[in-house]
Amino acid sequence: MTEKTHASLAIPARETVDGHQLPPRTREWKRAKIAIVIVLLLLAIGALRTVVSNIINNRTVAAVTVQNAKQYVNVVVPKQTDGGGDTLLPGTLRGFVESPIYARANGYLLHWYVDIGAHVKQGQLLADLDTPEIDQELAQAVAQRDQTNVSLGLAKTSYERWQQLRQRDAVSQQELDERQSAYNQDVANLAAANANVQRLQQLESFKRIVAPFTGVITQRNVDVGDLIDAGSGTSRALFALAQADPLRVYVQMPQAYSQNVKVGMQVVVTQAELAGQPFHGTITHIAGAIDVPTRSLQLEVTLPNPDGKLRPGAYVQVAVPSTEHARLLVPDNALLFRAEGPRLAVVDANGEVHLRKIVIAQDLGQNLEIESGIEPTDKVIVNPSDSISDGDHVTIAPASTDKELS
Repeated sequence: MTEKTHASLAIPARETVDGHQLPPRTREWKRAKIAIVIVLLLLAIGALRTVVSNIINNRTVAAVTVQNAKQYVNVVVPKQTDGGGDTLLPGTLRGFVESPIYARANGYLLHWYVDIGAHVKQGQLLADLDTPEIDQELAQAVAQRDQTNVSLGLAKTSYERWQQLRQRDAVSQQELDERQSAYNQDVANLAAANANVQRLQQLESFKRIVAPFTGVITQRNVDVGDLIDAGSGTSRALFALAQADPLRVYVQMPQAYSQNVKVGMQVVVTQAELAGQPFHGTITHIAGAIDVPTRSLQLEVTLPNPDGKLRPGAYVQVAVPSTEHARLLVPDNALLFRAEGPRLAVVDANGEVHLRKIVIAQDLGQNLEIESGIEPTDKVIVNPSDSISDGDHVTIAPASTDKELS
């Protein structure tokens, strides 16, 4: 092979178009092709990233939407009470005997001898009245009685004389009967005069206001010189007297507990101002009927008060022993008020809400004692929404699952 042939093999033939040779390829053209390829790759990668990002965002939004659509609630498991617990009820201390003291006679207050807080004995003098009208009426009645007595003496003498005359037939029977009638009339007049004197003497004795029983003065409503009107219609009481030992405590027992109280049961009375000092009393009287407006039974407790620590009129709490069956306690913030009555929202195993009609046995403040309507295993929603209704689906918050009332 010749050198020309070798030379022709080493040098590539030039491309031709329509018989014309093209210019040789340059490095710039190659670089441009590479740049175009790189740009296309970057665009493809960017588009792929956008698509993937949109898919991820859509899934995240869907998950958040589903999560936000869930209604989380806190629940509590009812606590079962002891069957032999005490029923705590409000009560009012009253004196064993309480009485306002009114005047029985009209007059002016001359002097008072006791003030509020004074301990008095039965029959002790509390005040004196000045009664000039009664004094004059009594003097007049005594004088009239004396006149009647003198007239009776004359009628008696005349009647006896005419009896003697009648025996001698000196006077007629008609005349004797007239003398006897006059005598009998004067006897009756004297009896009436004596009764009037006694009445006024009794009124005169009412000038002295005395204590009807032993106790403590709780009110004094008059002062020296006050005009006193007799009676209790429109007049004010002079004093108020209360017997502070023993005391009475009046308690309203709910109808649900009324079948288990008996006369003679021992109760414990406490007063907030005397913390840690229980007082023991006895149920002495029970009303024979349920009060219709309150559906409660009134109890009367007799409470010894020898040291006078307890005062009439004070608010106390009375713990009455209960023999009722065990009940369920739920927090008061679980209660729903509906037009049909009180309800509790209970969640079942599928997360569905059921509104239960309940009967509240007792309101204990922070807790409610439920008579019927729920079971010990129910999960009761705490702080339920006012819009919650039967059939709603909720999710129990993990922190409150199977939480028991403390």
